[in-house]
Amino acid sequence: MASLPLSLQKLINELSKLPGIGPKSAQRLAFYLLKRDDIDLDQFASAIVKLKQGVVFCSNCHHMAETDPCSICTDKERDQSIVCVVEEPLDVVAIDKTDKYNGLFHVLGGVLAPLEGIGPEDLKIDSLLDRISSQNILEVIIATNPSLEGETTAMHLSKTIKAVHPTVKISRIAHGLPMGGDLEYADDITLTRAMEGRREY
Repeated sequence: MASLPLSLQKLINELSKLPGIGPKSAQRLAFYLLKRDDIDLDQFASAIVKLKQGVVFCSNCHHMAETDPCSICTDKERDQSIVCVVEEPLDVVAIDKTDKYNGLFHVLGGVLAPLEGIGPEDLKIDSLLDRISSQNILEVIIATNPSLEGETTAMHLSKTIKAVHPTVKISRIAHGLPMGGDLEYADDITLTRAMEGRREY
């Protein structure tokens, strides 16, 4: 029975561990990389190896960056009294590129998902509460995805923040976003309308 060379099979195995990549897709990607002469595999491999060396997570907002604290947290041109809370770093990128929001960000690192064993202690909620106190935050915009988990997380955040900081304004981005959608895939206009149409919680 014919088998693939070990090095190729190892690459297929690793590619198939990526989200959305099954065994067949991993096979196609591996063969594509093998056949294409215009792809510099050394550079490709080097970029992957250096990925974790060149990326840090900001100790203040938990966004991906090259320095700690990140360029957003240290930007004095930004409104330091408002913070937008998102699920993941890619949500920061999506909202920031609309140029309609000029405040700070806070990345939770996920959403509440009890069935998957993810509770409040697994998210960056405590550090958000600390930031509200230490940085004199006046408004918190909750920009979790419009999914069941995102809505549950938004409600939990609202209650938790109000219990500790009753004077802080809490708003939720408007739902120009579809239920079950992800911020990182939304277009600029939809994100802009969602941000501008936010409502108080």
